[in-house]
Amino acid sequence: MRQRSDVVVIGGGIAGVSVAAELSVNRTVTLLEGEATLAYHTTGRSAALFFGSYGHPDTLPLTRRSLEWFENPPTDHPVLSPRGALTVAFSGDLPELEGGIPISATEAVERVPVLDGDQLIGAVWEPDAADMDVAAIHQAYVRRLRSNGGEIVTGHRVTHLARDSTWTITTSDGTWEADVVVDAAGAWGDEIAMMAGLRPVGLVPKRRTAFMVTAPQDSERWPLVTDAGHHFYFKPDGTQLLCSPADETPSEPCDARPEDVDIAIAIDRINEATTLGIRSIRSSWAGLRTFAPDGSMVIGPDPDEASFFWLVGQGGTGIQTAPAAAQLAAGLVAGDPPMSGNPFDPARFR
Repeated sequence: MRQRSDVVVIGGGIAGVSVAAELSVNRTVTLLEGEATLAYHTTGRSAALFFGSYGHPDTLPLTRRSLEWFENPPTDHPVLSPRGALTVAFSGDLPELEGGIPISATEAVERVPVLDGDQLIGAVWEPDAADMDVAAIHQAYVRRLRSNGGEIVTGHRVTHLARDSTWTITTSDGTWEADVVVDAAGAWGDEIAMMAGLRPVGLVPKRRTAFMVTAPQDSERWPLVTDAGHHFYFKPDGTQLLCSPADETPSEPCDARPEDVDIAIAIDRINEATTLGIRSIRSSWAGLRTFAPDGSMVIGPDPDEASFFWLVGQGGTGIQTAPAAAQLAAGLVAGDPPMSGNPFDPARFR
């Protein structure tokens, strides 16, 4: 039995639910998710920080435009919590970061006493960096989509797409027809396009490892600490420290799992830069952050099929850019002029 919607969005992470919610204002929308729950892969494993200087230069305007939504969210409580970020340097020059304030090694150690001040040459302080309540952000869009009459279908993995006068989207347990398909499938974005008979854009999923260790006393107010070479980061998370080797290991689309060697590398790097003396971990996980060939996002109609829209390649900035990226993508579906010429258009890969 076929069901009908104006738009079918594929993917239940933050990209999928945000664009589906925007589109549902004046269209019938069905969101299809292959897993039994939404946000199972990347979004659900994100410990996101709103980090104004982070990401490809093309994405920074989306981050800035998203801030208004985050500061005035449709939730019962704030989704941003002050945290701050400290980029530390042990050799070379301090990085120049948008909104960043260079500080001395002594000032950095005052903020994070476990840093090895004998090795540190200085740091850059970003006071506006903030923790993000990822679950609340995701659920706000889910509520908006449902309140507008949108349909969310989980456990339906897309197996085939065909275009005639409309799209036919076949899943493991049903079939939908739609005028427009939005590919928000993250690491599986190219696979969805190829099912539709379209050319892939060359997405590369990359594994990012994270783990928890017991935090020292009085560390709750520490900022996120990352090194200038992007070799590690750590930040408080309740009574624990969330740590990562900041790895970007190319991977096939999959249910990512942490590798012991990556955890060991991160422990060595963090112990060398601090006096934490990490010896054991409490938990660990991994997720996939997916990148387009040039590191920017892919947002817009496919150059070979105007009714197939891409919203992929967020490369680790998917949460902090979601409001603006969803508005941009929904506007393109509606035929609105692209923002600043839309530097994210997939046509640039052809």
